[in-house]
Amino acid sequence: LEDVLMLELEKTIAIIGGTGGLGSALAFRWGQFGYKIILGSRNEEKAKLSATKLNNLMDKKSAKGMSNRDAANAAEIIVLTVPFSNHNAIVDEIMEVAQGKIVVDTTVPLVPPKVSRVQLPEGGSVARMTQEKLGKNVRVVSAFQTIAAAELAKETSSGRLSSVNSPSGLENEVLGCGNNVEARSCVISLVEAAGLKGWHAGPIDNSVVGESLTPVLIFLNKRYKLNGSGIRIVGH
Repeated sequence: LEDVLMLELEKTIAIIGGTGGLGSALAFRWGQFGYKIILGSRNEEKAKLSATKLNNLMDKKSAKGMSNRDAANAAEIIVLTVPFSNHNAIVDEIMEVAQGKIVVDTTVPLVPPKVSRVQLPEGGSVARMTQEKLGKNVRVVSAFQTIAAAELAKETSSGRLSSVNSPSGLENEVLGCGNNVEARSCVISLVEAAGLKGWHAGPIDNSVVGESLTPVLIFLNKRYKLNGSGIRIVGH
C-alpha cells in the first residue's frame, strides 16, 4: 500500500465542492499527506480564498482554487463533494474534461426535510447515474458516504493530524464501489491517506448500500444522540 500511495502522490486531486464541509476536510487531510490539491467551486474567488486559508492552515503552498470545470480539467483525480440537488448540473459541467480520469463520487441522495429516510434516485444510485452519464472512458468510484464531515474535520483547527498515516486514527471505515478494480485501488489508497480504513466493496451498483446507509446513520445520530456515527467491518 505504501508504494501505491507514493505513486499516487504524483497525481493532482480536484475537489469539486471543495469549499464545503466534507471537501474542506478531505482537502486538509490529503494536503497534509502530500497531495497537490485544487479546490473547485462555482465561485472561483471563493475557491481561491478557501485555498489560501487551507495553505495557511497547513503551512504549505499545495492548494489552489479554481472554477469547477477548470479544477476538473487540471487534475488526474476528480472528487465530487456536492449536494444531491446540484449533482446533475455539476456532472454535466465537468463531463468533457473528466474523460479518461477517475471520478470519486461521495454524493448521497438526501432530499430535505426527510434526510433520515432512504430516498434513492430512479437510476438506483447516484454513483451509477454518474457512471452512466460520464460514460465508459471515466472510471467512477463511490466512497466516503459513511463518514461525517465533522469527524474528518476534528483536527483541522490545529493544522496538524496525529494519525494521517494510520487508519486507526478514525474508527469509521469506508466502502469503495466501482467497476474498475485499478480505480477502486487508487481510491482505497486515498481513503488510507485520509486516515481511514477502506474496503473494496464491489461494482458501482453496490454503491446503493453506502448511499442508503447515510440516512440511517443520520437517524441513529438523532435517536441515540450520537456524534458522527459510522460503520466498521468486522470478521475473523
